[in-house]
Amino acid sequence: MSESVTFSSLELSPAILQAVEKLGYETPSEIQAKCIPSLLAGKDVLGLAQTGTGKTAAFALPLLNNIDVKAKYPQILVLAPTRELAIQVAEAFEQYAKFTHGVKVLPIYGGQSYGIQLKALREGAQIIVGTPGRVMDHLNKGTLKLDRLSAMVLDEADEMLRMGFIDDVETIMAKTPAEKQTCLFSATMPKQIQSICSKYLENAEHVSVAARNSTVESVEQVFWMAGHVHKNKAIVRFLQAENYDASIVFVRTRNDTVQLAEYLERAGFSVAPLNGDMNQQARERTIERLKNGLLDIVIATDVAARGLDVPLSLIHISEPTRPY
Repeated sequence: MSESVTFSSLELSPAILQAVEKLGYETPSEIQAKCIPSLLAGKDVLGLAQTGTGKTAAFALPLLNNIDVKAKYPQILVLAPTRELAIQVAEAFEQYAKFTHGVKVLPIYGGQSYGIQLKALREGAQIIVGTPGRVMDHLNKGTLKLDRLSAMVLDEADEMLRMGFIDDVETIMAKTPAEKQTCLFSATMPKQIQSICSKYLENAEHVSVAARNSTVESVEQVFWMAGHVHKNKAIVRFLQAENYDASIVFVRTRNDTVQLAEYLERAGFSVAPLNGDMNQQARERTIERLKNGLLDIVIATDVAARGLDVPLSLIHISEPTRPY
C-alpha cells in the first residue's frame, strides 16, 4: 500500500470519514486500500484474506457509502458463518454509520427472538447481516425480501463451506437480483468456493492480502511440539505449571471442544466447551461464567470464539489432525 493513501483520499463521504476519524483509524490497511476504490466504483470483488487484515471495513465502508438512506428496504446483505461474527460485523456497520442518518442495521441469527428481527425488518432495515440458517428461515417465511438488493457479501466463505452452509448460501444467492454488486472474502479457495465465484461474480477485482502478525509486544508467544498420544497429558501439565486467572484453549472441531473439556474436567479443572452446536444463551452463559471467575478454562473453536471480550492471562492453541 502506498504511504500516500489515506481514508480521505479514497472518496468516502464526509459522514463516513467523520466516523472513521472518531474510531481512531489513521491509514487504510492494505486490503482496505485495495478494495474500497473498487467497491465504491460498483465492481465485484474477490478477496483472499484472513481475519485480522481489516476486511470488514474494506467492504462495509464503501457499501455503506453507496447506500440510499431514503429507501427503507434491504439493500445490503452480508452472510457470515457464525452468530458472533454476524453480530461483530453488524456492530462495525453501526459504528461506521454513526453520522450517516437514516441507516438501520439488522443482525439476524439463530437464538435471537424472531419478534426483534421482524420489527426491524418492518421498520425498513437497509443492511442485513445474518447467518445462512436464519436468513433462510426469513426467506421461507416471506419476512425477508431480497428482490431489491444492491450488494451482497460472503464473509469467510470457506468457513461457511466447512460448517456445511454452502447449499444454503447458494439458495440465498439464487434469490437475489442478477444485477447487484457481489463481494466474497475467503482465507482459502476450495473448488466449491471457486464455483460460486465463477457463477456469481462478474469481472471481479482480485485482491490477495497476506496475514500479518498483529500480536502486541506485551504478549509472549511460546510453543511446544507434542505427539498425539501425549497431547492431553502435555496440556494438563502446562495448565498445572502456569499461573492464570482465565484461559482459552483453541481446538479444531466442535467434538474436540467437548472431548478435551471432559478430559480436563476429570483432571480437576473448572472447564467448559464453547462451540457452534450450543445455542446463543448457552454460549453467553459460558462466557459470563468465565468473566465472573466461575470457570478457569474455556475450550473453543476459533470461529465460535470470535467477538469475545474477555481479559485472558493465558491462550493455548491445540490443532489436532484427529479427535482427542
